[in-house]
Order: sequence, then C-alpha cells, then structure tokens
Amino acid sequence: MNVLDDILSTLNLKGALYFRTDFNSPWAVKVPDLEQAARFHLCVQGGCDVAIENGDTVELSQGDLILIPRGRSHILADKPVSQAPPLESVLADAGYEGEGVLSVGRGNPDASTQLICGHFTFRRGADHPILRALPDYLVTSSAMRAREVWLDEILRLLTRHMFDNESELTSTATKLSEIFFIELIRLGIGQTPQMQSILSAFTDRQIGRALELMHKDAEQPWTVASMASEVGMSRSSFADRFRELIGIGPMSYLSEWRLQKALALLEDERCSVQQAAAGTGYLSAAAFTRAFTARFGHSPREFRRNAG
Repeated sequence: MNVLDDILSTLNLKGALYFRTDFNSPWAVKVPDLEQAARFHLCVQGGCDVAIENGDTVELSQGDLILIPRGRSHILADKPVSQAPPLESVLADAGYEGEGVLSVGRGNPDASTQLICGHFTFRRGADHPILRALPDYLVTSSAMRAREVWLDEILRLLTRHMFDNESELTSTATKLSEIFFIELIRLGIGQTPQMQSILSAFTDRQIGRALELMHKDAEQPWTVASMASEVGMSRSSFADRFRELIGIGPMSYLSEWRLQKALALLEDERCSVQQAAAGTGYLSAAAFTRAFTARFGHSPREFRRNAG
C-alpha cells in the first residue's frame, strides 16, 4: 500500500483549474481566503510578485510555481503592492465568464504575465499531520525541478494542455494538477523539517510498515504492543520512534485516521452509521458517535445531513 496516496485519496484531494491569465502592466489582484484548500500559481511567461498574508513577498519568474496551503489570501501583482482589487472585481471588469483566458490590460502579448491558476480542495473536516506540516508557502523553480524529471514533465504537460485547450478546462488537466500536488509532497521539495520527518516515516522500514498496517486494516483492534510486535520493535522503542517521526503517538494517529476514514465512508449514502463504526474499529455505534462528535462538533448523522 502507498500510504501517501491513501491519505490524499481518503481526504478527498480534488484539483480545480480556474484559468490561465494574460496580464499586462499595470495589474494587481487580491485572491481571497478559501477554507480546506491549497492554491497554486504557475508562471508560464513573464513574472509577478506574490504578497503572502504573513507579510512575506515572493517574486515569481518564468517557470516558477508557488503553492499556498490552507487557502490563505494573497496578492498577485506586477510589482510589490499592499492593496489590490479583489479577484471578483477583476473577473467582472474583464468580462470573464469562466472560459478561455483571463485578460487584464492591453499591451504586447509577448511581454505579458501568463499564469496558470488553480487550487486543491479537501473534504470538510479533512486533517492529517502531513497537511499541518505544510509551510505557509512553497516555491519551486524550473531549475529545482530539473532534478525531478517526472514532476517537471507533469507541469510541462499541464501547461501544454491548458494552452492547447483554451476554451475549456478538461478533466485531463485537472487530473494532471492533482498528480503534481502528490508528487510535490512526495519529493519533499522545499518542505519544513516536520514535513521531511513525516515523509521519512513513510519509507522507514519499521514505522512505514506500521503505517501501512494502520491504513490497510484500520478496523483491527490495534494496540501499541501489537503494532510493535508486527514490526519487530519493543513497545517503548516503537512508540518513541513513531512520535519522533510523525509528531504524535501511534494510538493518537490511529484514532484520528479512523475518524478521517469515517468521513469518507459517511459520504456514501449506502453506508449506515453502524457500518461506518464497524469499518473504523469501533465496537459500537454509540462509541463511534461520541468520538466523532467530540472531534468534529456534530454527530455522524448531522454530518451526512449537512453534506447532502
């Protein structure tokens, strides 16, 4: 089992591409907050400044990509600015109706800033140590990606697809964006020490095996002792090593993962609360409901009703 793929699939990773841009100076736009999302901008031509909500400013050049986890608001502009018109106003003023290229300003198209913009969303309530470990923003350049041929080729394919299909955003382009998000995390480019530690856990011979067991058989009555035995470690050594790499203890991780799986199960109307409880290792629907409500602030039935 590939643990990272299982995590992102269970958390319901979905890519969404908005548009590609043709911005001619002067221009600026404020991108609003978006919960349970990570936004990205790939600079295909020209350059721009990105002002992050935490006060940092990043200059993008041709070939650079910025990923902004947690959907934080930011400003894109041709030069450093502290204020900008909101995205909704820019779209309305440009007469953009959701298809083709978002053009702002008039000038030399060969000197314009062309971006591919989109975001990744996760299921409401989605959470995992790897998401919490993402930095405020992550920038990769074409030079950095030259060492990771697979990731670079994905972005080249995405760019080619967007420029060849100006009138529509296809499912192929969306899927390519999801793949590059997964590869970006898997490769750990520009990540925090906490992220690097979690990624190393996936490939660790013993902790990686324990994660596979928890993900493959979350409904089993695991204990720290039984998992330690499965991976050939003492109970204390296993617990300490797991916490060192993941940031939380094995039973805390398992409890949280079971509830994340429950969110996914409950999206299927054919799955009852009792079935979701049994499928995630709870001995009764009542115990499951208490744990679910304590974690998410509403009962499984309320979650399903709101989701519907």
